[in-house]
Amino acid sequence: MDRDTHKLLKLLSLRVRAARAELGLTARQVAERAGLSLRFYSQLEKGQANIAIGRLASVAGALDCALVDLLAEEVAPRPRAIALIGLRGSGKSTIGPLLAAQLGLDFVELDARVEEEAGLSLAEIFALHGEAYYRRLEGDCLMQLLEGRQPVVVALSGGIVSNAEIYRQLLRQCTTVWLRAAPEDHMQRVMDQGDHRPIEDRDNAMAELRTILSARSPLYGEAELQVNTSEDSPGGVLDRLELALVERGWMARPDRWTGIERRGPVEVPAATD
Repeated sequence: MDRDTHKLLKLLSLRVRAARAELGLTARQVAERAGLSLRFYSQLEKGQANIAIGRLASVAGALDCALVDLLAEEVAPRPRAIALIGLRGSGKSTIGPLLAAQLGLDFVELDARVEEEAGLSLAEIFALHGEAYYRRLEGDCLMQLLEGRQPVVVALSGGIVSNAEIYRQLLRQCTTVWLRAAPEDHMQRVMDQGDHRPIEDRDNAMAELRTILSARSPLYGEAELQVNTSEDSPGGVLDRLELALVERGWMARPDRWTGIERRGPVEVPAATD
């Protein structure tokens, strides 16, 4: 199978899967409606069935949609990046590379770009120049990234939402994903990385973290998608994100799905009876 055919079958499988999810049907129900075997229909959802146009028309009818809806090219311009936001310890550095690999994109830690631009570590930037300087560099590096020719997956600092102008541009130009987590998980993940600064000389470190999270949550909540990383494994989070991103025109693997939280849960039925 050539690459173009593989990509077409992948996109087709994802659109079929999403259409079935909207109807709340099982794979068996759709197969019966379309007059197909469950085995063949399941292969279609996995991107493994090179289906004839007549059979595909039957599938479209079973899904109450037009054949063109399953085959049409995307016409809306794709956002320049998938931007992961959330407090430190939300899972951005874990989920980001996995998601980028699934989509065939580069993964960028924006803070690494800031350090490269400044020729200083983050600690040195804050110590020598302060937060305002860091935020200016952060905004400049983000805009440079979004002007690039290839879309990317980018992990952003937890405080980027405090830069109102940059955050507004981010929401307009990117598919934004808030990786949420319980305060305890935020803290533990940072400490597991060997960074004990959040609790050094702080008797109320957890209370401070809760306060910051509470203050920023309304801004994080403006993201297009949100996933709670405390409620699932990295693989499970990746599964849910892939489906939601495909619905927005991004390409992803068709062989693993569970559901997605998008301003509320979107349940995706399994591809079995």
